Amino acid sequence: MTRYLVLSLAVLLAPSLSGQQRDSVRQRGDSAEARQLRARIDSAFGRRVQEDLKLTPDQSSKLRATQEKFGTRRRSLMQQQMERRRALDDQMQPGIAANSDSVRKLMDGMRAGRGEMVRIEQDEDQEMSGYLNPVQRARYQQMREQFMRRIVEMRMERREQRGIAPRRGMGAPGPRLRGGRRRGI
Repeated sequence: MTRYLVLSLAVLLAPSLSGQQRDSVRQRGDSAEARQLRARIDSAFGRRVQEDLKLTPDQSSKLRATQEKFGTRRRSLMQQQMERRRALDDQMQPGIAANSDSVRKLMDGMRAGRGEMVRIEQDEDQEMSGYLNPVQRARYQQMREQFMRRIVEMRMERREQRGIAPRRGMGAPGPRLRGGRRRGI
């Protein structure tokens, strides 16, 4: 399990590390490496899901296809949302006047992105309902959420080890209101 988590951290961090490289040849190599690591992790996660959910080979095959289809959409949207967050952070620097029109467009884009993420989840669940029973779907969602939480934790730990402050949206604690809700956007 530890090896699996280390590999998942490597997959998730590889794209950000490749973005820091200035040499475009190296960037292509890092992207290829990230894809290979992602494929290995997806395969390991798939085996774990198949075992825990007691999937038939047909269910497992269909779930893999669903994961690929919606995973691509989800990763693309997450990248767009991350770019919007960074742009908004750039606009909201202390001591620098923010461009209201840009901030409004970024906030509108982030809201639309959140809505699209909900649609992706709904579409994915609808597709899975064709071959998984409700208990299997619920367990799969739990496993994926647990996996994603662990990835966020590992990213934060890695950033802390490198002496980088946590970024907003990376699971970093923020100001809270009563009821556990966050302030702001």
